[in-house]
Amino acid sequence: MVPNLTTALSGPILELEQRFLTDDILIEQWLRAQWLERSPPFYTSVDLRNAGFKLAPVDTNLFPGGFNNLNPTFLPLCVQAAMAAIEKICPEARNLLLIPESHTRNQFYLQNVARLASILHHTGLNVRIGTLLPEITAATRLDLPDGQTLTLEPLTRLGPAGRRLGLEGFDPCAILLNNDLSAGVPDILANIQEQYLLPPLHAGWHVRRKSKHFAAYNEVANSFAELLGIDPWLINPGFEVCGEVNFQERAGEECLAANVDALLLRTRAKYREYGVTEKPFVIVKADAGTYGMGIMTVHDASEVKGLNRKQRNKMSVGKEGLQVTEVIIQEGVPTYEKVDDGVAEPVIYMIDRYVVGGFYRVNTSRGIDENLNAPGMSFKPLAFETGCSLPDSSQAPDAPPNRFYAYGVVARLAMVAAALELERTEPS
Repeated sequence: MVPNLTTALSGPILELEQRFLTDDILIEQWLRAQWLERSPPFYTSVDLRNAGFKLAPVDTNLFPGGFNNLNPTFLPLCVQAAMAAIEKICPEARNLLLIPESHTRNQFYLQNVARLASILHHTGLNVRIGTLLPEITAATRLDLPDGQTLTLEPLTRLGPAGRRLGLEGFDPCAILLNNDLSAGVPDILANIQEQYLLPPLHAGWHVRRKSKHFAAYNEVANSFAELLGIDPWLINPGFEVCGEVNFQERAGEECLAANVDALLLRTRAKYREYGVTEKPFVIVKADAGTYGMGIMTVHDASEVKGLNRKQRNKMSVGKEGLQVTEVIIQEGVPTYEKVDDGVAEPVIYMIDRYVVGGFYRVNTSRGIDENLNAPGMSFKPLAFETGCSLPDSSQAPDAPPNRFYAYGVVARLAMVAAALELERTEPS
């Protein structure tokens, strides 16, 4: 299933897809070379936008939820990729501890945890789930709507001086975090020795910034574009940053307005170059955080001045109730894909360096220039016949295997950028 692009501006993307198809050997060699130099994150998901004239990542998640939304047909790919990742990190691993978010009431998220635990179980690991919730002091079983069950257990420090983390009677080789640490590192996760934490603690949002990720992506996109002889703008959303903002006190409005204006000016010039007649826009969002919080669409710099109380309240608070003081202003990439009459964007999932599937995030109550990670969204598994790794030169550039290959290529560029980002932010 490939949604129809609802725009006539399909020329540049068709040309881009054709270039990916023609140069697939060169692309795969280049990507393979990247992984000889750096280590991929354990798992990654990337939100993409296909505008017909541009295909670019708009968000990269290093603690992806949503594994329950993947097409079950491709679960063997997940198992094989997870096996490769685990063997590389801890070859003799037998036990793995999974630590999820504290969303015990979010049934969809818990189904994601169950799917993730199942994938890891099939790699030959004993998988148990530890929780950061202080109220859980004994093994607690949760029944899920799809018939699955989860057992959450309290974490405990193990060994001499408590240098290891585990559960009572369970000492894991590796610890997989599916918790993005927005509120910081809990004491029980600090100073762990002799065990692998995946992803590392500095991948959490208490340290991570979207602007650092997209600065790394800018380098990766430029290098890749030079390799193929294409304009990097076709795969790269521009951005600016404002580092001292207080929406409640209206502080930083001039910084916001100036950066919005500068980015819109650059985007208009590119639109003229490619004959795009749409009105450009930018997305203003918290530089740290997730769950679609603290995001607004802006078409003119005047819109960020004099925000009303409701807008200021929306923009000022992120996940865990944390105050937003840093924002990224990102070039808006409209999405011209539709599924079931809803605006859609592909989300691509990777484990280690392998694309393992994806889905369309669909929202019938949002527009082509808005954040789709919002109430009203639903998920449609990518029902691709061949996955994102097998382009078919005998078919049209936008045929399912070729479009999904293009998605897989751009998503993997974002994963290379995430690896570079983690290298640069690793504590000394």
